[in-house]
Amino acid sequence: MPTELEELVEFLHHGNTQIRQIGKFHDALLPEPSLTSTSTIAVENLVPYSKTQPSIFKTAQLTPIKDLKLLVKDYPPIAKNALTILINISTDPEILKSLAEDDALLESIFIRATNPKEPNADLLSMLLSNLAKSDSLARLLTLTRPAMPSLSASTTSQPIRKTDNAIDQLLALFNAGVHGKYNPLATFEHLAYLFADLAKFPKVASHLANTNGDEAPLLAILTPHTHPPSLPLPLRLGAVSAIRNSLLAMPDPLTHIPALIPHIIPSLLLPLIGPDPSFTEQETDLLPPELQFLGPDQKRESDVRVLREIIEALFLILARCGEEEGEGKGVEVRETVKGMGAYAVLREFHLAVEEEEEVREGVERCVQLLMGGEEAEGMVEREKEGRGRVSEMVDAEDLVGEERKALASGGTMVRGEKYKGEESDSEDEKMVEIF
Repeated sequence: MPTELEELVEFLHHGNTQIRQIGKFHDALLPEPSLTSTSTIAVENLVPYSKTQPSIFKTAQLTPIKDLKLLVKDYPPIAKNALTILINISTDPEILKSLAEDDALLESIFIRATNPKEPNADLLSMLLSNLAKSDSLARLLTLTRPAMPSLSASTTSQPIRKTDNAIDQLLALFNAGVHGKYNPLATFEHLAYLFADLAKFPKVASHLANTNGDEAPLLAILTPHTHPPSLPLPLRLGAVSAIRNSLLAMPDPLTHIPALIPHIIPSLLLPLIGPDPSFTEQETDLLPPELQFLGPDQKRESDVRVLREIIEALFLILARCGEEEGEGKGVEVRETVKGMGAYAVLREFHLAVEEEEEVREGVERCVQLLMGGEEAEGMVEREKEGRGRVSEMVDAEDLVGEERKALASGGTMVRGEKYKGEESDSEDEKMVEIF
């Protein structure tokens, strides 16, 4: 016999709109606020149970899931609660598969998210971001849709080619949305997580890195959002994770990375610089123009998850072009990065992150590749003399060998993935959940 809660779930697929919205709670579920028999909106009152009892939505061969998919297209208040429930329960593998592989649901999300008056656009972005945990979302690269006039280049901060490609349309939506020029009711910041997960697919990574002649790569749309720290965390963490995952997943680093360097190095170095850094005049001259003379108002990124992704991205730039037959190209890449003032930034940043051992070790690895093992050891030795700090160094040759093995072995690409297979606690590894 179904429980009272299961009976409430059955209201989701009632044919009458008013009855579909309304369910009656007994005292066992919710106390009655008055002597009068009180009806409440069923979907709204099911939202808390999407966190505490998600299994109630898996009954009758996922019938409640099918109902919730339809309710996404209902009146905005109903759709809001249906989306919230789907976001919360999409952590379940069976439910995720049902949602991510549903072409009709995907198109419904697209239609509504790209409506400049959609009140639930951010919830739709969150759901789409969660669905990217499924490998089936790789089909967005080949999915074509009618070009959207409302997402023209005039609404974006950076040019984007008009296209019927689904990923390109989402990038245009993100680029316009985070600047408040598209939908005043939404920020679309969680789409950054979507791109971070999609970048784990080699073909998507290549697509994002493709410069298309003189055009900037699509990945450059994300680079302005790595800094400052006042930007929302999903925006910063998603942007740097998308850059990092693209660098790891792209199948032809010798082709893509040298062309990407001018577009991504400034956005990776800027968050590492604090107020009034101790750069010499020569070091300042090496920096990209936008990083020179930042002044006392400059704030260094403080979130260790963002910092870790940035350092890993820098390491990948330096390491991947040195793989196998690409050693010559690797030297060119390292010289280019060095010529953009990266060493001075890494040196000052290394001094500033005294308590973050994992991040410090990542910086030392980057310096080993950038300047050679001796300079990296010297950087640490100078800190020992000046601050009494003890830090072990990893042999550069052994390190690069280990990293090459890890890079060559492929494996699961997720946001925050560790090179050697360690489990990550990165914030953007998690599903977006709403209570």
